[in-house]
Amino acid sequence: MDANALRALQAPLKSQYRESPDSAVVTLKAKGSLDDTSIACKVETGRALAVAGLHPATGGSGAELCSGDMLLEALVACAGVTVKAVATALEIPLKAGTVSAEGDLDFRGTLGVDKEAPVGFRAIRLKFDLDTDVPQEKLDQLLKLTERYCVVFQTLNHKPELSVNASRS
Repeated sequence: MDANALRALQAPLKSQYRESPDSAVVTLKAKGSLDDTSIACKVETGRALAVAGLHPATGGSGAELCSGDMLLEALVACAGVTVKAVATALEIPLKAGTVSAEGDLDFRGTLGVDKEAPVGFRAIRLKFDLDTDVPQEKLDQLLKLTERYCVVFQTLNHKPELSVNASRS
């Protein structure tokens, strides 16, 4: 897809969202079911069933997916799609590239070993390795706009309003 095709694809959506801002608000959903035989949750991905379980650092076998890894994978997926879309829009040729993310966790927090240890990632690093011949200023612009428009990155960077509730089934 080139920049013109991307603009043509997105133009009616942008127009609709300008005219009717409420139509731009979409509720994404995820659903899982608790496994009745192990400490795991079966998440419906739309393509397959992903079974998430305990990370080995918390006593898991490593046979199930780790939700922390899944979070990093979601960041990589979103950042990868965003960098491609921005590069397309800016007509920056990318011959190839990789996106990677890594994050540091202190499992003392999630296991309740140390009340001062944080629960969750204390640092996440996102890295792009891009094969392109554009000057550094264009590469900097690509990275700045990718960071700005990557939904998962911005969600992690600016805490959304969160709520939790439970009901009996």
